[in-house]
Amino acid sequence: MAENEFNLGEYLTGGVEKIVKGAVRARLKDPMERVFMEGYALSSREASKRRAELEEQGEHIPPFLIASITSSCNLHCAGCYARENHICSDGKAFARLSAEEWEAIFREAKELGIGFILLAGGEPMMRRDVLQKAAEIPEILFPVFTNGTLMTDSYLQLFDQSRNLVPIFSIEGDEKKTNERRGTGIYQSLIRAMDKTRENHLIFGASVTVTTSNLNEVVSEEFLSVLQERGCKVVIYVEFVPVTSDSTELAPQDAEREFLKEKLAELREKYPEMLFVSFPGDEKSSGGCLAAGRGFFHINPHGGAEPCPFSPYSDINVRDTSVREALHSRLFTALQDGDVLMEDHAGGCVLFERKDRVEALLSAE
Repeated sequence: MAENEFNLGEYLTGGVEKIVKGAVRARLKDPMERVFMEGYALSSREASKRRAELEEQGEHIPPFLIASITSSCNLHCAGCYARENHICSDGKAFARLSAEEWEAIFREAKELGIGFILLAGGEPMMRRDVLQKAAEIPEILFPVFTNGTLMTDSYLQLFDQSRNLVPIFSIEGDEKKTNERRGTGIYQSLIRAMDKTRENHLIFGASVTVTTSNLNEVVSEEFLSVLQERGCKVVIYVEFVPVTSDSTELAPQDAEREFLKEKLAELREKYPEMLFVSFPGDEKSSGGCLAAGRGFFHINPHGGAEPCPFSPYSDINVRDTSVREALHSRLFTALQDGDVLMEDHAGGCVLFERKDRVEALLSAE
């Protein structure tokens, strides 16, 4: 890797350790947070060591897994990739993985050295049974990507008792933009959920879908001050992927990506107590798309192992095999050995944009 390249993995690992040290120095009112963070820092180093050992043996294990644990959601957000890709629907959920099957996946991931498992959906808080299983594996950090509408006192108690579950609230900018995309009243629900989380001395983050419409706002001091004042520690910027032809104008292009890259460098200097991550922008700075097991992979609600949530193609199911074998699937291997992951693209996701080539690899004998 070139000297001036940004290493996403190192930044995230170092960022977690930075938050840990800050928590210890601050002697948080709630000692549970300090105890967990100290323990997790040790677990994170052990996971890195395990991956390094396997790498020396010729086996690459990514540090991240994205797990879409449910196809159900209580909202209908405009331009939702999960609904368009049929990950999420209002109908009956067929053959979804049980809580016990997800637990087995999580535990195997821990043994392989996977230290971060992002829980998504649908709305992951509609699967409390799975979250409870995740809570029993403190060696893994589980960011829970949620719309925030289900943050009840009962859920606050679960997050309080299980500090490895970290809520990541989806927000689109100010009240107007958030409600336009997510529905009337959702912004205020989010603010209430953030305030409740802060009042319970819990760490939380925010996820922002970046479009040409909200880019300037979501990197502004006004927007970030709202998050910072409420105790937000992580901001994840995800470039909008135009899953329908009538929304392509919302996808950031080269000029917007360059602007976001410059702003991220500024924000990391200005807000050292917070983490700022951009997908796929940080991927390009880290040497190409990290999907298909290079840096992460995706398991859908039915167990299919996919390159990423925006590329819903699979030739193997963890219900019938193992996480380890899924990482060596024919599709993942072909993508890693080929040049698709390294290519430039117009907006959002290279695999989504090159889906014809991914489909060709999937159907190849």
